[in-house]
Amino acid sequence: MSSNKNALIRYKTLDKCLKNKYKQYTLEDLIDECSEALFEFEGKESFVSKRTVQLDLQNMRSEKFGYEAPIEVYERKYYRYSDPEYSIHNISVNESDLKAMNNAVQILKQFKDFSMFKEMNGVIQKLEDSIHATNQKSIIHLDKNEQLKGLEHIDVLYEGVLNKKVLKILYKSFKAREPDHYIVHPQLLKEFNNRWFLICLHKGTMYNLALDRMESIETIDNIQYIDQNLDGDEYFKDIVGVTVSPTMMPKKVIFFVDSSNAPYVKTKPLHKSQEIISETEEGTLFKICVQINYELERLLLGFGDSLIVHKPRKLRLKMEEKFNAGSNNYKNLSVSEES
Repeated sequence: MSSNKNALIRYKTLDKCLKNKYKQYTLEDLIDECSEALFEFEGKESFVSKRTVQLDLQNMRSEKFGYEAPIEVYERKYYRYSDPEYSIHNISVNESDLKAMNNAVQILKQFKDFSMFKEMNGVIQKLEDSIHATNQKSIIHLDKNEQLKGLEHIDVLYEGVLNKKVLKILYKSFKAREPDHYIVHPQLLKEFNNRWFLICLHKGTMYNLALDRMESIETIDNIQYIDQNLDGDEYFKDIVGVTVSPTMMPKKVIFFVDSSNAPYVKTKPLHKSQEIISETEEGTLFKICVQINYELERLLLGFGDSLIVHKPRKLRLKMEEKFNAGSNNYKNLSVSEES
């Protein structure tokens, strides 16, 4: 057992003795009580030295752990709390502590409407009651949308991942006319751009299924679950978004951002691999090393005319094609309005 765990058991034992109004405890008695408590937890003889208990009492009296316990010695022999109502488990907190706890509660309250956090509602209410939390507006506002379609599925999907259960999902992609059943082995849940995805194994291939396209979910008990032992940080390390290709190697994407927008890209990198190649008065040339996927393309397109992809050539031509198509759409719209 760790020394920290031992110390906690001793403090708890000493607290129980010192607040006992019906028994007198000498230092030797306290040593015996601590030794017996450790024996019960460890299942083996654990002798606590006199010096250890003396230091424990000193620590409890001090501000070291915030206890400041009112321990007194009466008749030069017996130990007790001078305040019979005191316990180390009833520690008061100062105003600064209350403010910090209140701020934490305000952040937690932003999650309580999500189905996966429903069990936290009672805990949050208890925290509010115990620290007399105010109804102040939260200073920190997290980007979330409780009305997102598919959030109602998070509970069963989370349980599927946690308990390694095979799931049967009725799923309708944006391209499909009719929904189809997927027998999947759920591995991870991933949130990206305010949308949730299930990373799962289906027919030997990894899929990312959007929760807002799921129509129903059933648990299947007669199929052996296949665990891919995915580590989220490792699995997503070479991409932007959620779409991972098991065969595609990361490529160097070199792009230019004009001087007005370059600071935003510097302070919020598109990917952790981002580097600056060069800088001029006109703008900055950046490099990232990632797989080319749909989410990356959408991100780059979002910068509009402030960003130009230089390499790879295939991605540059695709971006050019997208911008030309968009330009034609606006031209056609202008012609139709004039007519």
